Amino acid sequence: MQLIHDRAEGYFFIRAIRDEAVVIIDRELRASFLIAPDRIVEAWPIARVDDLDAAAVQVILDQHPEVAILGTGRRQQFPDKALLLPLLRQGIGVEVMDNSAAGRTYNLLAAEGRKVVAAFILPG
Repeated sequence: MQLIHDRAEGYFFIRAIRDEAVVIIDRELRASFLIAPDRIVEAWPIARVDDLDAAAVQVILDQHPEVAILGTGRRQQFPDKALLLPLLRQGIGVEVMDNSAAGRTYNLLAAEGRKVVAAFILPG
């Protein structure tokens, strides 16, 4: 899926999403990562939804988002509800969706200037 978006000064945006990779501006990432308007966290060692644990969720919490998006790969897969509770308890909105929908949603919220973090699970 190709996403076209003009580069806005000062934030990272997603240009394209494929099953095995996500292109951020002009850089291709092939392993799971987090993206926020002002940073990319590449050291997120999650290859599938079942790998999610408290430490992986803490990396999302450490970004202090208003909204957290979890892209679960080619199709939407919900993690254990207990893993999302720390986010919800801090008033962080949580959305779980497939990677294509997560990319579109992230780009929209980032363009609006929202404090959003998207975590993408890639098989690499």
